[in-house]
Amino acid sequence: MNRVGAVIMQQILRQRMQPRQLQLCLDQVSPVELPHLSTFTQLRCTSTSTASNKQVTPPPRHDWNRAVSEAERIVGYPTSFLSLRWLLSDEIANVALHLRKLVGSTHPLMKTAKHLLYNGKNTMQAWGLIVLLVSKAAGHAPSIPDVEQDKSAGVLHSQRALAEVTEMIRISHLVHNSVVNLQSGTEAGQDATTYDDMSFGNKIGLLTGDYLLGHSSAELANLRNQEVVELISSAVRDFSESEFIGERDEQNNPLPFKPGTFQRPSLSVGVDFNEHDVMTPMPIGQVMGNPEQEWECRNILNAGSLLGKSCQASLKLAGQSEQMQRHAYRFGKHLALAWQACLDAESFQCPTLPLDATFSLVSAPVLFHLEHDPSLYKLLEPGKKSVDLIDYNQIHKAIVAGPALAKTKELQRKHTAAALSVLQHFPATDARQALENIILAMQDL
Repeated sequence: MNRVGAVIMQQILRQRMQPRQLQLCLDQVSPVELPHLSTFTQLRCTSTSTASNKQVTPPPRHDWNRAVSEAERIVGYPTSFLSLRWLLSDEIANVALHLRKLVGSTHPLMKTAKHLLYNGKNTMQAWGLIVLLVSKAAGHAPSIPDVEQDKSAGVLHSQRALAEVTEMIRISHLVHNSVVNLQSGTEAGQDATTYDDMSFGNKIGLLTGDYLLGHSSAELANLRNQEVVELISSAVRDFSESEFIGERDEQNNPLPFKPGTFQRPSLSVGVDFNEHDVMTPMPIGQVMGNPEQEWECRNILNAGSLLGKSCQASLKLAGQSEQMQRHAYRFGKHLALAWQACLDAESFQCPTLPLDATFSLVSAPVLFHLEHDPSLYKLLEPGKKSVDLIDYNQIHKAIVAGPALAKTKELQRKHTAAALSVLQHFPATDARQALENIILAMQDL
């Protein structure tokens, strides 16, 4: 264990510091500040406790943090790979030290790091938890040897490894997406005042993303299951494919299609992969131009594919039937889509957009409003060079006044109901109840 790890472990033993509090503190600590780590930890934890004491009685709704905490208890312990054995490793410690050099810069990697470390409702660290809950809810075949079982948690050791692989792949994708295009023809490449910071941030982003993706590949190979490797590999392919749908600005931020570009009738069935051959790519060309199906296509490729196929692969490791594996895939897919619809709607809950806030231009409210009022596209055209040139406040005001938010909430309810319906095929267990609680809590976010 390195010197940083030894000092932090002392704090954990003295103050019984929780891993999530540790994550909040770790990125604030430098080698120079190590002698003062005890004082800083006490102040940080005191301020956190004070802030929580100021909260009045919670509203009568499902609590997200409680739902996640109870789910973690059911599967044994917090499932995120951002655990002590990772935070205290030399590789991650070196990355954290290099990241501190970017503090104060505008590199997107800092926003991504904050998004991952601060455990809010938007974090992807719950993905591994979902995979383990599905694993425990379904159980395993009697033929699985005892040595492969984690009897205290009710899951297999290979399923826990798969949950970590899922998180590593997802986070490596987010980190890689933080890389800035610095070619000479771009605005970022011509800005001499920020070029050095952007270039350094790109190096850290590439190395960190490659490290996570490479390590996840090694862990995946250690499972020694060719069908599972094919499933997860196809999800990585889907990540890449999602980056080539539609128009993009010079930083590869997605832009919606111009209304009227495609004149195709709506499909009678939802867009999805061929359940009998996951290696077959999704028929993207058949859904472009239809707001709901285009949104589903983008987000299945970008999120639903990995979560759904990870749940499916987890049951494959447990020796479950093909039918149960398909149920697991459908549950993961619909949960990811309901989650994304919830996040898309969040930016439009207030009548005004917060200062310096932005939102995805291919989110469900934007696509639905373009169908309702194609003239909105004129406000999006400046984004073909850079999305920073778009007047987000004007677009936000137009969408809030229209029917798009209501349609987005209906879209969330549709996929929430689909996920709950699939869950009924699983045995009634505490793990299934925990999944239902997470879904219900997500509706109240």
